[in-house]
Amino acid sequence: MLKYTEDHEWIKLDGDIATVGITTHAQDALGDVVFVDLPSLGSTFAQKEVAGVVESVKAAADVFMPISGEVTEVNEALRDDPSLANSDPLGAGWFFKVRLSDKSQLDALLDEAAYTKFSEA
Repeated sequence: MLKYTEDHEWIKLDGDIATVGITTHAQDALGDVVFVDLPSLGSTFAQKEVAGVVESVKAAADVFMPISGEVTEVNEALRDDPSLANSDPLGAGWFFKVRLSDKSQLDALLDEAAYTKFSEA
């Protein structure tokens, strides 16, 4: 199940662990990603809190936590090669994984059709 935020993050649920990254739309808008600041393992965030930063040749943008939870893993490959956020934003360019603390928050996120309509507006 893939869900999206209006801040252009995506979230993919696998049990009670969710993988988070930035959308294709976000990386297109940012341009070439040159740096990512990822959260620390074990950090907890509330939904919509800033959990990281992505910097490109054009701009820097906050990465917001799509749902409340605890960071269980970060993508060290992305830290070493930030361009993965451009070349494979929905795959190898994921940012972090989080253990959900409130699955009901997923209901407020957008499905693919709603996100596509939102991002084209």
